[in-house]
Amino acid sequence: MTDKPGVIILPPVLYGVGLLVVLAARWSWPLPIADSSLPFWLGISLLAVGGAFGIWGQMLMSAAGTNVSPALPTTSVVMRGPFRISRNPLYLALNFLFLGLTLAMNSWWGVVGLAVLLPVMHFGVVLREERHLERKFGESYLSYKARVRRYL
Repeated sequence: MTDKPGVIILPPVLYGVGLLVVLAARWSWPLPIADSSLPFWLGISLLAVGGAFGIWGQMLMSAAGTNVSPALPTTSVVMRGPFRISRNPLYLALNFLFLGLTLAMNSWWGVVGLAVLLPVMHFGVVLREERHLERKFGESYLSYKARVRRYL
């Protein structure tokens, strides 16, 4: 048995590829969300929230001595900070960042892209990580899982 969850793709790579596809689609056919600056400012707000949430989560994982990347072994389960609200705050941060960029670009393509990314993340990353953490940390992780929601 390997000490990795066996995710199908690293989340930043998945979202980066998704963003490139969205940019290409937007270039071909813009599909604006609105004719005002409201989407831009909402997008900037989501970028700030997503960035802060992601940085906070990464700092806590690093402070706990565990790896942020699912390609590397997890050494501990972090249960403080944003991990008290969600078992996956870094993935929530990626979604906020992606949606923020979508709104700032004012294009429906990002919403379509996110609708494709979410099931890939859920089935190809999150559920695989959860099974791995259950095997590795047993009752400790199961107790945490019972107390804290997967997303929000």
